[in-house]
Amino acid sequence: MSIFSSILAKLGFRTDAKPAPSTPATTPTSGGATTSTQGSAPPAAISEVDVVGNLEKMASASSEKLNWKVSIVDLLKLLGLDSSLAARKELATELHCPADKMGDSAQMNMWLHKTVLQKLAQNGGNIPAELR
Repeated sequence: MSIFSSILAKLGFRTDAKPAPSTPATTPTSGGATTSTQGSAPPAAISEVDVVGNLEKMASASSEKLNWKVSIVDLLKLLGLDSSLAARKELATELHCPADKMGDSAQMNMWLHKTVLQKLAQNGGNIPAELR
């Protein structure tokens, strides 16, 4: 599983794109009997994930004071994911960080934090504009 997929999963995003299975339905007929019809449930609407709410709940339950709104390291720690430089470089590579930012960990971290929040919003997360 990719690091970004792990982030999505920890925040409650649906990581599978499988449609809901079809279920047989019964329809009453005029003699009191029922007939079975094969129908499919309507596809579930993509619901917005309350990313900020989820992260704030996690932060309030954490013994550490983590500033996830500005720090990729704190965001990853809050999610219980590896926040090491190696893991952040792997995530940056996964998200196609520009090469010039990869050489400077501070620039890479800032790019990574902004990009992760943008991608969460693109996947249905409620990320306020000021955090993106």
